[in-house]
Amino acid sequence: MNAPLPKAYKEGYADFYGRNFLVTPAVLIPRPETEAIIDIVKSLAGKPILPGVKAPTPTIAENAKILDVGTGSGCIAVTLKKELPSAQVTGVDIDRSALEIAEKNAKNHEAKVTFAKSDLLADVKETPDVLVANLPYVDKDWDWLDKAALSYEPAIALYADDHGLELIKRLIAQATERKIAHIILEADTYEHQTIQEVIPDGYELAKTSGFILYIRRMSR
Repeated sequence: MNAPLPKAYKEGYADFYGRNFLVTPAVLIPRPETEAIIDIVKSLAGKPILPGVKAPTPTIAENAKILDVGTGSGCIAVTLKKELPSAQVTGVDIDRSALEIAEKNAKNHEAKVTFAKSDLLADVKETPDVLVANLPYVDKDWDWLDKAALSYEPAIALYADDHGLELIKRLIAQATERKIAHIILEADTYEHQTIQEVIPDGYELAKTSGFILYIRRMSR
């Protein structure tokens, strides 16, 4: 029996961090666990996560350059721009269909975000202060995987080789080679230990929050 069409695709939108985003089967449906990426970047910028909570000391500039790799619907990039209006936010994706959706979402939310086509960092010229990414990290061979439930979402945005870690490993290598100071990634918690093992010298796993890992360059 085929799985029913997800509600988000039926309605044409999904909620992310309190905002509605256009979604089609060209992009993943935003998940609540991904919202922790926004919280970590806001903390780096010295912004409180909840009302009444003391703001942390900022570690990035107000106009920091933020790059969202594998932007998909653009929900992360657009949300970061709305939450941090002075930041310079760029989103890249290998799929032009996804970029079209991302651009529509930026327009709908009046968010000045730059979008461009790139295979990870291959066509990215500037080095950002902060890199965020929710890349494909699903291993097709996971025995707990419900492939039917995921069948409507784009495989290019879900699955990766090397037990789900091919793209994440490549991105970490590219980002650390460029000495990007702050790297925030999403991956299944099952994969976190393996990811930690490929973090190169000069970097450390500073924090995990659910599915999210925050890797930072260590002070010299």
